[in-house]
Amino acid sequence: MNRREFISYMDYTLLTPTATKERIKSFCEEAIAFGFNTVFVNPYYASYARFLLHAHEIKVGIPVGFSLGGAVTSVKVEEAKQGIKDGAQELDMLMNLSAFKSKEFDVVKRDIQEVVHVANGLTTKVIIETALLTKEEKILATVLIIESGADFVKTSTGFNGGATIDDVRLLRSIAKDDIGIKAAGGIKTYHDAIQMIKAGASRIGSSNAIALVREEV
Repeated sequence: MNRREFISYMDYTLLTPTATKERIKSFCEEAIAFGFNTVFVNPYYASYARFLLHAHEIKVGIPVGFSLGGAVTSVKVEEAKQGIKDGAQELDMLMNLSAFKSKEFDVVKRDIQEVVHVANGLTTKVIIETALLTKEEKILATVLIIESGADFVKTSTGFNGGATIDDVRLLRSIAKDDIGIKAAGGIKTYHDAIQMIKAGASRIGSSNAIALVREEV
């Protein structure tokens, strides 16, 4: 895989709670310099990042329901609406893990569907926190996401464990070609990222993306 192909898999992220406006500016400048397709910032900085990046055709993404997923659906919907208004072009939402663990699967599905509806064709990914789920739950979560119309299942936020090759392989076996797989959390080396891609990841989310690219070189 050449450098350009590798970069095309990367979602460069800066979601730390203490990120300053100056750091967001330098982060966006890094994204331009390395040619990343998409960056992820907290919703507060969506409009600023969009202002800095729109001329370079780099998409801005935001998390929705970050980082626990326990917000009620109406709050997630309003967060998504405001984020899109501010220039977000991709949404990574948290699945309602509490409802899922309570076997309230209709609630989980409706929660996703309403955010997908608001996205109106923009790419929507659903984070399931694989480290907190059993194998059977990972399979069921992926099926619910497919049925809900989202575009990707995403492994993790990185706050509750990260992606594993086995999890990516499992999710791909269920998703087949119906939706994408985003691996995120704990991907610290170029080798890690390549193994995730080989296992079936369509995207790699990382705050360490520049180091991974430099390692590839």
